[in-house]
Amino acid sequence: MPATREFIEAAREASSHAYVPYSNFPVGAALVTKEGKVYQGCNIENASFGLSNCAERTAIFKAVSEEHLEFSSLYIYGETAAPISPCGACRQVISEFCDTDMPVYLLSKSREVKATTVGELLPYSFQELE
Repeated sequence: MPATREFIEAAREASSHAYVPYSNFPVGAALVTKEGKVYQGCNIENASFGLSNCAERTAIFKAVSEEHLEFSSLYIYGETAAPISPCGACRQVISEFCDTDMPVYLLSKSREVKATTVGELLPYSFQELE
């Protein structure tokens, strides 16, 4: 499935809401539900860096807190020369809530798009033991 301009713009727009007084590195995410609803997220920093939250997790937590658990795609935008990639913590959270074959689109300020999947971002993800 190719990236959709509407969702690319939603991720870019979300980055404009980032609270990044320490890094000055805004990131935005747009998580799309299977029904087509979009949850935007931005990174939110804290002087105690471990308490900061990434854009991807913000979008996922917003959706889950509103009882949405089925997603069709995720778009991640950064003010970077090449498409931005999620951190390890975000990859694990993404794998918790999204199917391994769900498309993830990594975006750059130059409008370059790298299409990948949840499974490609985090092969052998930690899963609940049965």
